[in-house]
Amino acid sequence: MLIGIDAHNLEGKRTGVGRYLFNLLHEWSKLKTTNVKFVLYFKDEIPADMPQSDFFECKLLKVGSTAKFIHWDLPRATQEDKVDILFCPAYVAPLCYRGKIALALHDISYEARPKEFNWPSLLADKILLKWVSRKSAKKADIIFTPSEFSRQEVIKHYGVSAAKIIVAPLGVDAEFSLRHGLDNSAEKIKELKKRYGIGDKFIFFVGSIFTRRHLPEVIGAFGRLTKDRPDYQLLLGGKDYTQSQSVNGLVEKVNAEFGRQAILRVDFINDLELKLLYSACAFFIWLSDYEGFGLPPLEAMSLGAPVITTDGSSLREVAGQAALLIKNNSDVDEIYQAMERIISDEILRTELINKGRDQVGKFSWKNCAAETLTALLGP
Repeated sequence: MLIGIDAHNLEGKRTGVGRYLFNLLHEWSKLKTTNVKFVLYFKDEIPADMPQSDFFECKLLKVGSTAKFIHWDLPRATQEDKVDILFCPAYVAPLCYRGKIALALHDISYEARPKEFNWPSLLADKILLKWVSRKSAKKADIIFTPSEFSRQEVIKHYGVSAAKIIVAPLGVDAEFSLRHGLDNSAEKIKELKKRYGIGDKFIFFVGSIFTRRHLPEVIGAFGRLTKDRPDYQLLLGGKDYTQSQSVNGLVEKVNAEFGRQAILRVDFINDLELKLLYSACAFFIWLSDYEGFGLPPLEAMSLGAPVITTDGSSLREVAGQAALLIKNNSDVDEIYQAMERIISDEILRTELINKGRDQVGKFSWKNCAAETLTALLGP
């Protein structure tokens, strides 16, 4: 069987879709079977770190425009190669493609909550992404979602058959584990804290800062906490995309009020430092009204951090009983009480850390890749 893959999300600086596809390919590169081959189609370049396999053939189409690549060059190349199915890992498929399509919809926040979505540009994206994604879902033979929550959202908003939607939960990268050679010695942690301006203990958040992730409420709860616990700081990592209430402005206001760097802000954290920060934080907090999966809480658990997250959307599925769950993300008092509890109750902290590591074991890229390939190969 010949499986075509839209691989352009592997190019350049990878976002979540790129990491998703890379991990699938990494697992598929280990295959021993001889009944499947993959053709990977790239837009501008073939990345140097591509997993190597006799089952992979990489083709460079050299197309500058992403829209032209997806809707014109990709379908023509796949039809010329006579692929049996085209796997599109990033929300949209070629509009004019007449063959069999498998589509990954990681979430459809742009459809379900368009006012909260971070649109890359204005009118074109607001119209085209929603329209093309809906058309793609309707024509796809198989749809992959990472959670049951996302599956139900696709059924609700797109009206597609539930029978063609497959839930294939994501995994945690092997490197996000204390078992894979992370040097988190006291000396390394000390160096890292000095680099970030962390004095003693810290609470951690990392991710793009959207309105739905309730950072103002987290900051408000932390402001109450740090009045009695000045040895704690809050580190917020990620670019601020909020508009009505700038998180960066709130950080400056709180720091001015306390006369110290109670809250630390950085736009970007590299993977090595991210792992160290997960392993060193007092706890990790990640609230959100809408997520297709929510990988950061799992990454934090895998590195031994107790977690506070939302009792809703996909996050309840991901966290299970291994985190303190917030029912109302807008309730500063509920968030504050959870912070205070996780800091003051050492038995609870230990329990959450142990449950977290067990929870992470339920998710793996190996399983995700196997479930995805089984569906692609068909009966």
